[in-house]
Amino acid sequence: HQIVRTTLPSGFPELEADASDDGHRHIARFAEEFERDRAMFHAIVVSHSGRRLIGIGAITDEPEPTPVPAWRMRRLYIRRDFRRRGAARSIAVALLREAAKKTELVTVHAGNDGAARFWEAIGFTRVRGHAWSHMIAARQFP
Repeated sequence: HQIVRTTLPSGFPELEADASDDGHRHIARFAEEFERDRAMFHAIVVSHSGRRLIGIGAITDEPEPTPVPAWRMRRLYIRRDFRRRGAARSIAVALLREAAKKTELVTVHAGNDGAARFWEAIGFTRVRGHAWSHMIAARQFP
């Protein structure tokens, strides 16, 4: 994986098209957010296979009020033909390691049951009554 902070990675339009073809708009929203306010992203992690961009994920401040400092995992996407090979886990763990010494809590809003199972498999706990669906103590990832 590679951490990117200043530009969208080469191959992003193809990744965005794959997400759109798969019925997901969050990668297009990611591009819009990035163009509007790059500083909102603490880190963007990408994964490649050879020279091909196969996945992306980002982390920002949690936009909703929290009792402790919190960051939110955002916009995780892996190309359909590269899923179930560990890229999503690698991106998520790299983002969690970025957060580990800089915040206390990491949140995520799982958009569907498959995403919920993924987040739970890497240690997130399902919660109710919040703007996020899952959370984890950042210190778990030194």
